[in-house]
Amino acid sequence: MSPFEERVVGRRESFFAADMDAASAELAEAIRGARVLVIGGAGSIGTETLKCLLGFGPRTVHVVDHNENGLAELVRALRSSGEPLRVEELLALPFDYGSAPFTRWYAARTADYDHILNFAALKHVRSEKDPYSILAMLDTNVAKLERLSRLVSGGSGLKRLFCVSTDKAANPSSMMGATKRLMEHALFSPVIGWPEGAAVTSARFANVALSNGSLLQSWQMRLARRQPMACPENCRRYFVTLGESGHLCTLAGFLGADRHIMIPTLDLEAHLVLLQEVSAHFLASMGYEPWFTHDESAALGEVERRAAIGQWPVLLTPLDTAGEKPYEEFVAEGEVALPSRFDSLQKIAYLAPEVPGSFAAFMDFLGGALDMGRPAGALTIETLKSEIGKVERGFLQSHVASVRSLDQRI
Repeated sequence: MSPFEERVVGRRESFFAADMDAASAELAEAIRGARVLVIGGAGSIGTETLKCLLGFGPRTVHVVDHNENGLAELVRALRSSGEPLRVEELLALPFDYGSAPFTRWYAARTADYDHILNFAALKHVRSEKDPYSILAMLDTNVAKLERLSRLVSGGSGLKRLFCVSTDKAANPSSMMGATKRLMEHALFSPVIGWPEGAAVTSARFANVALSNGSLLQSWQMRLARRQPMACPENCRRYFVTLGESGHLCTLAGFLGADRHIMIPTLDLEAHLVLLQEVSAHFLASMGYEPWFTHDESAALGEVERRAAIGQWPVLLTPLDTAGEKPYEEFVAEGEVALPSRFDSLQKIAYLAPEVPGSFAAFMDFLGGALDMGRPAGALTIETLKSEIGKVERGFLQSHVASVRSLDQRI
Protein backbone atom coordinates (compact mmCIF):
# COMPACT_ATOMS: atom_id res chain seq x y z
CA MET A 1 0.00 0.00 0.00
CA SER A 2 1.11 3.61 -0.54
CA PRO A 3 2.54 5.77 2.30
CA PHE A 4 -0.72 7.76 2.27
CA GLU A 5 -2.81 4.60 2.64
CA GLU A 6 -0.55 3.49 5.49
CA ARG A 7 -1.20 6.79 7.29
CA VAL A 8 -4.96 6.53 6.80
CA VAL A 9 -5.43 2.91 7.92
CA GLY A 10 -2.54 2.85 10.40
CA ARG A 11 -0.87 -0.34 9.15
CA ARG A 12 1.61 -1.50 6.53
CA GLU A 13 0.14 -4.83 5.54
CA SER A 14 -3.42 -5.90 4.88
CA PHE A 15 -5.62 -6.19 7.97
CA PHE A 16 -6.75 -9.52 6.47
CA ALA A 17 -3.29 -10.81 5.44
CA ALA A 18 -2.92 -13.44 8.17
CA ASP A 19 -6.38 -14.88 7.49
CA MET A 20 -5.78 -14.87 3.73
CA ASP A 21 -2.54 -16.79 4.24
CA ALA A 22 -4.10 -19.27 6.66
CA ALA A 23 -7.05 -19.90 4.34
CA SER A 24 -5.08 -20.03 1.08
CA ALA A 25 -5.31 -23.80 0.68
CA GLU A 26 -9.05 -23.79 1.35
CA LEU A 27 -9.58 -20.87 -1.01
CA ALA A 28 -7.65 -22.72 -3.70
CA GLU A 29 -9.82 -25.79 -3.19
CA ALA A 30 -12.99 -23.68 -3.54
CA ILE A 31 -11.90 -21.61 -6.54
CA ARG A 32 -9.51 -23.75 -8.61
CA GLY A 33 -11.34 -25.02 -11.68
CA ALA A 34 -14.58 -23.26 -10.69
CA ARG A 35 -16.98 -21.24 -12.84
CA VAL A 36 -17.48 -17.76 -11.35
CA LEU A 37 -19.84 -14.94 -12.30
CA VAL A 38 -18.84 -11.49 -11.05
CA ILE A 39 -21.62 -8.89 -11.31
CA GLY A 40 -20.56 -5.25 -11.09
CA GLY A 41 -16.98 -6.39 -11.49
CA ALA A 42 -15.69 -3.19 -13.12
CA GLY A 43 -16.05 -1.22 -9.89
CA SER A 44 -13.23 -0.79 -7.40
CA ILE A 45 -14.24 -3.51 -4.92
CA GLY A 46 -15.28 -5.97 -7.63
CA THR A 47 -11.98 -5.43 -9.45
CA GLU A 48 -9.89 -6.03 -6.32
CA THR A 49 -11.85 -9.19 -5.49
CA LEU A 50 -11.45 -10.36 -9.06
CA LYS A 51 -7.67 -9.95 -8.79
CA CYS A 52 -7.70 -12.11 -5.66
CA LEU A 53 -9.78 -14.95 -7.06
CA LEU A 54 -7.85 -15.07 -10.35
CA GLY A 55 -4.78 -15.96 -8.30
CA PHE A 56 -6.42 -19.27 -7.33
CA GLY A 57 -6.92 -20.59 -10.87
CA PRO A 58 -10.66 -20.60 -11.64
CA ARG A 59 -11.68 -22.27 -14.88
CA THR A 60 -14.14 -19.62 -16.04
CA VAL A 61 -14.72 -16.03 -14.96
CA HIS A 62 -17.50 -13.98 -16.51
CA VAL A 63 -17.61 -10.31 -15.54
CA VAL A 64 -20.84 -8.35 -16.03
CA ASP A 65 -21.06 -4.57 -15.66
CA HIS A 66 -23.06 -1.85 -17.42
CA ASN A 67 -19.95 0.38 -17.31
CA GLU A 68 -18.49 -0.41 -20.72
CA ASN A 69 -15.43 1.81 -20.27
CA GLY A 70 -14.78 0.31 -16.85
CA LEU A 71 -14.85 -3.21 -18.29
CA ALA A 72 -12.43 -2.26 -21.08
CA GLU A 73 -10.03 -0.73 -18.56
CA LEU A 74 -10.37 -3.77 -16.29
CA VAL A 75 -9.35 -6.20 -19.04
CA ARG A 76 -6.50 -3.94 -20.17
CA ALA A 77 -5.20 -3.77 -16.59
CA LEU A 78 -5.39 -7.55 -16.12
CA ARG A 79 -3.72 -8.29 -19.45
CA SER A 80 -0.98 -5.71 -18.84
CA SER A 81 -0.14 -6.60 -15.24
CA GLY A 82 2.74 -8.88 -16.14
CA GLU A 83 1.19 -11.67 -14.09
CA PRO A 84 -0.10 -14.71 -16.01
CA LEU A 85 -3.91 -14.95 -16.03
CA ARG A 86 -4.66 -18.26 -14.36
CA VAL A 87 -8.06 -18.71 -15.99
CA GLU A 88 -9.13 -20.64 -19.08
CA GLU A 89 -11.93 -18.25 -20.04
CA LEU A 90 -12.22 -14.60 -19.05
CA LEU A 91 -15.21 -12.82 -20.56
CA ALA A 92 -16.24 -9.21 -19.88
CA LEU A 93 -19.80 -8.32 -20.89
CA PRO A 94 -21.46 -4.85 -20.87
CA PHE A 95 -24.77 -5.85 -19.29
CA ASP A 96 -27.00 -4.31 -16.67
CA TYR A 97 -27.68 -7.38 -14.55
CA GLY A 98 -31.39 -6.59 -14.35
CA SER A 99 -31.83 -6.13 -18.11
CA ALA A 100 -33.40 -8.26 -20.83
CA PRO A 101 -30.06 -8.90 -22.61
CA PHE A 102 -28.54 -10.22 -19.37
CA THR A 103 -31.60 -12.40 -18.72
CA ARG A 104 -31.44 -13.89 -22.23
CA TRP A 105 -27.67 -14.40 -22.00
CA TYR A 106 -27.98 -16.08 -18.61
CA ALA A 107 -30.70 -18.40 -19.88
CA ALA A 108 -28.50 -19.42 -22.83
CA ARG A 109 -25.65 -20.69 -20.61
CA THR A 110 -24.44 -24.22 -21.11
CA ALA A 111 -23.35 -24.78 -17.48
CA ASP A 112 -24.24 -23.53 -14.00
CA TYR A 113 -21.94 -21.24 -12.05
CA ASP A 114 -20.28 -22.52 -8.91
CA HIS A 115 -20.06 -19.04 -7.39
CA ILE A 116 -21.82 -15.71 -7.99
CA LEU A 117 -20.37 -12.51 -6.53
CA ASN A 118 -22.56 -9.42 -6.81
CA PHE A 119 -21.03 -5.94 -6.43
CA ALA A 120 -23.64 -4.02 -8.43
CA ALA A 121 -25.07 -1.12 -6.42
CA LEU A 122 -26.12 2.48 -6.36
CA LYS A 123 -24.07 3.42 -3.33
CA HIS A 124 -23.95 7.19 -2.92
CA VAL A 125 -25.85 9.02 -0.20
CA ARG A 126 -25.88 12.01 -2.55
CA SER A 127 -28.17 10.03 -4.88
CA GLU A 128 -31.04 10.77 -2.48
CA LYS A 129 -32.42 13.67 -4.51
CA ASP A 130 -36.09 12.91 -5.19
CA PRO A 131 -38.45 9.91 -5.12
CA TYR A 132 -37.38 8.78 -8.58
CA SER A 133 -33.66 8.65 -7.80
CA ILE A 134 -34.55 6.68 -4.66
CA LEU A 135 -36.66 4.34 -6.79
CA ALA A 136 -33.61 3.82 -9.00
CA MET A 137 -31.62 2.79 -5.90
CA LEU A 138 -34.37 0.37 -4.91
CA ASP A 139 -34.41 -1.07 -8.42
CA THR A 140 -30.66 -1.72 -8.53
CA ASN A 141 -30.10 -2.70 -4.90
CA VAL A 142 -33.25 -4.74 -4.28
CA ALA A 143 -35.52 -5.48 -7.26
CA LYS A 144 -32.75 -6.65 -9.60
CA LEU A 145 -31.48 -9.02 -6.93
CA GLU A 146 -34.94 -10.57 -6.77
CA ARG A 147 -34.88 -10.94 -10.58
CA LEU A 148 -31.49 -12.64 -10.30
CA SER A 149 -32.96 -15.11 -7.79
CA ARG A 150 -35.52 -16.18 -10.37
CA LEU A 151 -32.78 -16.79 -12.92
CA VAL A 152 -30.62 -18.93 -10.65
CA SER A 153 -33.43 -20.79 -8.90
CA GLY A 154 -33.70 -23.33 -11.70
CA GLY A 155 -30.06 -24.36 -11.47
CA SER A 156 -28.53 -26.93 -9.18
CA GLY A 157 -24.81 -26.25 -9.27
CA LEU A 158 -24.54 -22.98 -7.34
CA LYS A 159 -22.38 -23.40 -4.26
CA ARG A 160 -22.10 -19.81 -3.05
CA LEU A 161 -23.77 -16.44 -3.55
CA PHE A 162 -22.23 -13.27 -2.15
CA CYS A 163 -23.58 -9.69 -2.25
CA VAL A 164 -21.68 -6.73 -0.91
CA SER A 165 -23.56 -4.54 1.57
CA THR A 166 -22.42 -1.41 3.44
CA ASP A 167 -21.92 -0.13 6.97
CA LYS A 168 -24.70 2.34 6.15
CA ALA A 169 -27.20 -0.55 6.24
CA ALA A 170 -26.75 -0.67 10.04
CA ASN A 171 -29.30 1.69 11.62
CA PRO A 172 -29.63 3.48 8.26
CA SER A 173 -29.91 7.27 8.26
CA SER A 174 -30.02 7.57 4.46
CA MET A 175 -32.27 6.14 1.78
CA MET A 176 -29.20 4.53 0.24
CA GLY A 177 -28.43 2.75 3.52
CA ALA A 178 -32.05 1.66 3.81
CA THR A 179 -32.02 0.19 0.29
CA LYS A 180 -28.92 -1.83 1.17
CA ARG A 181 -30.61 -3.09 4.36
CA LEU A 182 -33.52 -4.15 2.16
CA MET A 183 -30.96 -5.84 -0.10
CA GLU A 184 -29.90 -7.92 2.91
CA HIS A 185 -33.53 -8.96 3.36
CA ALA A 186 -33.69 -9.90 -0.34
CA LEU A 187 -30.57 -11.97 0.16
CA PHE A 188 -31.56 -13.82 3.35
CA SER A 189 -35.36 -13.67 3.65
CA PRO A 190 -37.27 -16.87 2.74
CA VAL A 191 -39.55 -14.59 0.69
CA ILE A 192 -36.93 -14.74 -2.07
CA GLY A 193 -35.62 -18.19 -2.84
CA TRP A 194 -32.09 -19.19 -3.81
CA PRO A 195 -31.02 -22.68 -4.93
CA GLU A 196 -31.18 -25.23 -2.16
CA GLY A 197 -27.75 -26.01 -0.74
CA ALA A 198 -26.13 -22.73 -1.82
CA ALA A 199 -24.38 -20.79 0.95
CA VAL A 200 -25.45 -17.14 0.96
CA THR A 201 -23.30 -14.42 2.53
CA SER A 202 -22.83 -10.66 2.62
CA ALA A 203 -20.38 -8.13 4.08
CA ARG A 204 -20.63 -4.67 5.56
CA PHE A 205 -17.43 -2.74 5.72
CA ALA A 206 -15.69 0.59 5.84
CA ASN A 207 -14.89 3.28 3.29
CA VAL A 208 -12.44 2.05 0.68
CA ALA A 209 -9.66 4.62 0.41
CA LEU A 210 -9.23 5.99 -3.13
CA SER A 211 -12.00 3.80 -4.59
CA ASN A 212 -14.06 5.02 -7.52
CA GLY A 213 -16.49 7.73 -6.42
CA SER A 214 -14.96 8.07 -2.96
CA LEU A 215 -14.25 11.35 -1.21
CA LEU A 216 -10.54 10.58 -1.28
CA GLN A 217 -10.59 9.96 -5.03
CA SER A 218 -12.39 13.30 -5.43
CA TRP A 219 -9.47 14.97 -3.63
CA GLN A 220 -7.09 13.54 -6.21
CA MET A 221 -9.27 14.95 -8.97
CA ARG A 222 -9.59 18.35 -7.26
CA LEU A 223 -5.84 18.77 -7.09
CA ALA A 224 -5.39 17.68 -10.70
CA ARG A 225 -7.99 20.28 -11.75
CA ARG A 226 -6.60 23.00 -9.47
CA GLN A 227 -9.78 23.11 -7.42
CA PRO A 228 -10.32 23.35 -3.64
CA MET A 229 -11.04 20.19 -1.66
CA ALA A 230 -14.14 19.69 0.47
CA CYS A 231 -14.37 17.73 3.72
CA PRO A 232 -17.24 17.12 6.19
CA GLU A 233 -16.37 18.64 9.57
CA ASN A 234 -16.26 16.51 12.75
CA CYS A 235 -17.00 13.38 10.74
CA ARG A 236 -15.31 10.06 11.55
CA ARG A 237 -14.96 7.08 9.25
CA TYR A 238 -13.39 3.63 9.13
CA PHE A 239 -11.10 2.94 6.16
CA VAL A 240 -9.69 -0.06 4.37
CA THR A 241 -7.42 0.05 1.33
CA LEU A 242 -8.39 -1.13 -2.14
CA GLY A 243 -6.38 -4.32 -1.70
CA GLU A 244 -7.96 -4.98 1.69
CA SER A 245 -11.44 -4.69 0.19
CA GLY A 246 -10.58 -7.55 -2.17
CA HIS A 247 -9.24 -9.67 0.67
CA LEU A 248 -12.34 -9.05 2.78
CA CYS A 249 -14.76 -9.98 -0.01
CA THR A 250 -12.73 -13.04 -0.99
CA LEU A 251 -12.85 -14.38 2.56
CA ALA A 252 -16.51 -13.48 3.06
CA GLY A 253 -17.62 -14.57 -0.40
CA PHE A 254 -15.96 -17.97 -0.54
CA LEU A 255 -15.58 -18.94 3.13
CA GLY A 256 -17.99 -16.72 5.08
CA ALA A 257 -20.62 -18.20 7.39
CA ASP A 258 -23.83 -19.16 5.58
CA ARG A 259 -26.77 -16.76 6.15
CA HIS A 260 -24.50 -14.31 7.95
CA ILE A 261 -23.21 -10.80 7.32
CA MET A 262 -19.45 -10.53 7.75
CA ILE A 263 -17.91 -7.36 9.21
CA PRO A 264 -14.28 -6.37 9.80
CA THR A 265 -13.01 -6.58 13.37
CA LEU A 266 -12.09 -2.90 13.43
CA ASP A 267 -11.76 -1.12 16.76
CA LEU A 268 -13.65 2.08 17.57
CA GLU A 269 -10.66 3.75 19.25
CA ALA A 270 -7.90 2.46 17.00
CA HIS A 271 -9.49 2.64 13.54
CA LEU A 272 -12.21 5.34 13.47
CA VAL A 273 -10.47 8.42 12.04
CA LEU A 274 -11.42 12.07 11.64
CA LEU A 275 -11.78 13.06 7.98
CA GLN A 276 -10.04 16.39 8.57
CA GLU A 277 -6.96 14.44 9.65
CA VAL A 278 -7.21 12.25 6.57
CA SER A 279 -7.31 15.36 4.36
CA ALA A 280 -4.13 16.60 6.03
CA HIS A 281 -2.41 13.23 5.43
CA PHE A 282 -3.48 13.30 1.80
CA LEU A 283 -2.19 16.81 1.21
CA ALA A 284 1.09 15.98 2.98
CA SER A 285 1.56 13.10 0.52
CA MET A 286 1.15 15.65 -2.30
CA GLY A 287 3.52 18.20 -0.77
CA TYR A 288 0.96 20.61 0.71
CA GLU A 289 -0.47 21.65 4.04
CA PRO A 290 -4.25 22.14 4.44
CA TRP A 291 -5.72 25.64 4.64
CA PHE A 292 -9.08 25.02 6.30
CA THR A 293 -11.98 27.40 5.73
CA HIS A 294 -15.76 27.47 6.12
CA ASP A 295 -16.13 30.05 3.34
CA GLU A 296 -16.84 28.53 -0.07
CA SER A 297 -16.00 31.74 -1.96
CA ALA A 298 -12.66 31.97 -0.18
CA ALA A 299 -11.89 28.32 -0.95
CA LEU A 300 -12.61 28.88 -4.65
CA GLY A 301 -10.65 32.11 -4.85
CA GLU A 302 -7.55 31.11 -2.89
CA VAL A 303 -6.30 28.05 -4.77
CA GLU A 304 -3.42 29.55 -6.71
CA ARG A 305 -2.29 31.96 -4.01
CA ARG A 306 -2.28 29.25 -1.33
CA ALA A 307 -0.66 26.68 -3.63
CA ALA A 308 2.24 29.09 -4.23
CA ILE A 309 3.08 28.99 -0.51
CA GLY A 310 2.62 25.21 -0.12
CA GLN A 311 -1.00 25.20 1.08
CA TRP A 312 -4.26 23.93 -0.39
CA PRO A 313 -7.77 25.18 0.44
CA VAL A 314 -10.03 22.66 2.19
CA LEU A 315 -13.66 23.68 2.64
CA LEU A 316 -15.08 22.28 5.89
CA THR A 317 -18.81 21.58 5.58
CA PRO A 318 -21.41 20.85 8.28
CA LEU A 319 -23.22 17.51 8.47
CA ASP A 320 -26.57 19.01 7.50
CA THR A 321 -27.41 17.27 4.22
CA ALA A 322 -29.76 14.33 3.72
CA GLY A 323 -28.58 11.02 5.16
CA GLU A 324 -25.18 12.12 6.51
CA LYS A 325 -23.90 10.35 9.66
CA PRO A 326 -21.16 11.73 11.95
CA TYR A 327 -19.68 8.25 12.44
CA GLU A 328 -19.88 4.70 11.11
CA GLU A 329 -21.17 1.52 12.68
CA PHE A 330 -21.38 -2.06 11.50
CA VAL A 331 -23.86 -3.57 13.95
CA ALA A 332 -27.51 -2.47 14.02
CA GLU A 333 -29.78 -2.28 17.02
CA GLY A 334 -30.88 -5.81 17.93
CA GLU A 335 -27.94 -7.44 16.13
CA VAL A 336 -24.99 -9.16 17.82
CA ALA A 337 -21.48 -9.41 16.38
CA LEU A 338 -20.03 -12.86 17.06
CA PRO A 339 -16.54 -14.26 16.52
CA SER A 340 -16.04 -15.98 13.19
CA ARG A 341 -13.41 -18.46 12.09
CA PHE A 342 -11.26 -15.46 11.08
CA ASP A 343 -9.53 -13.10 13.51
CA SER A 344 -10.07 -10.18 11.11
CA LEU A 345 -13.80 -10.78 10.63
CA GLN A 346 -16.86 -11.09 12.84
CA LYS A 347 -20.25 -12.39 11.79
CA ILE A 348 -23.83 -11.17 12.30
CA ALA A 349 -26.74 -13.56 12.00
CA TYR A 350 -29.52 -12.29 9.74
CA LEU A 351 -32.20 -10.43 11.69
CA ALA A 352 -35.63 -10.70 10.07
CA PRO A 353 -38.10 -7.76 10.12
CA GLU A 354 -40.11 -7.32 13.30
CA VAL A 355 -43.41 -7.54 11.45
CA PRO A 356 -43.97 -10.89 9.69
CA GLY A 357 -44.92 -10.50 6.05
CA SER A 358 -43.73 -6.88 5.86
CA PHE A 359 -40.88 -7.58 3.43
CA ALA A 360 -43.13 -9.58 1.11
CA ALA A 361 -45.61 -6.69 1.13
CA PHE A 362 -42.79 -4.24 0.37
CA MET A 363 -41.67 -6.30 -2.62
CA ASP A 364 -45.24 -6.21 -3.93
CA PHE A 365 -45.24 -2.42 -3.51
CA LEU A 366 -41.86 -2.10 -5.24
CA GLY A 367 -42.98 -4.32 -8.11
CA GLY A 368 -45.97 -2.06 -8.68
CA ALA A 369 -43.86 1.10 -8.53
CA LEU A 370 -41.46 -0.30 -11.15
CA ASP A 371 -44.14 -1.77 -13.44
CA MET A 372 -44.06 0.28 -16.65
CA GLY A 373 -47.38 -1.24 -17.67
CA ARG A 374 -49.24 0.43 -14.82
CA PRO A 375 -50.35 4.07 -14.80
CA ALA A 376 -47.54 6.25 -13.47
CA GLY A 377 -49.03 7.83 -10.37
CA ALA A 378 -47.32 10.47 -8.29
CA LEU A 379 -44.53 9.17 -6.06
CA THR A 380 -43.25 10.98 -2.97
CA ILE A 381 -40.27 10.53 -0.67
CA GLU A 382 -42.68 10.26 2.26
CA THR A 383 -44.49 7.38 0.57
CA LEU A 384 -41.22 5.52 0.04
CA LYS A 385 -40.09 6.24 3.59
CA SER A 386 -43.40 4.98 4.95
CA GLU A 387 -43.20 1.75 2.96
CA ILE A 388 -39.58 1.15 3.97
CA GLY A 389 -40.54 1.91 7.59
CA LYS A 390 -43.03 -0.94 7.56
CA VAL A 391 -40.06 -3.30 7.13
CA GLU A 392 -37.39 -1.33 9.02
CA ARG A 393 -39.40 0.40 11.73
CA GLY A 394 -36.40 2.21 13.18
CA PHE A 395 -35.82 3.98 9.86
CA LEU A 396 -38.77 6.26 10.53
CA GLN A 397 -36.71 7.80 13.34
CA SER A 398 -33.13 7.28 12.11
CA HIS A 399 -33.59 8.75 8.64
CA VAL A 400 -31.87 12.14 8.40
CA ALA A 401 -33.94 14.31 6.07
CA SER A 402 -32.81 17.73 4.87
CA VAL A 403 -33.65 20.33 2.27
CA ARG A 404 -29.91 20.51 1.57
CA SER A 405 -28.10 18.12 -0.77
CA LEU A 406 -24.44 17.33 -1.33
CA ASP A 407 -24.99 18.45 -4.93
CA GLN A 408 -25.38 22.00 -3.63
CA ARG A 409 -21.75 22.06 -2.50
CA ILE A 410 -18.42 22.08 -4.25
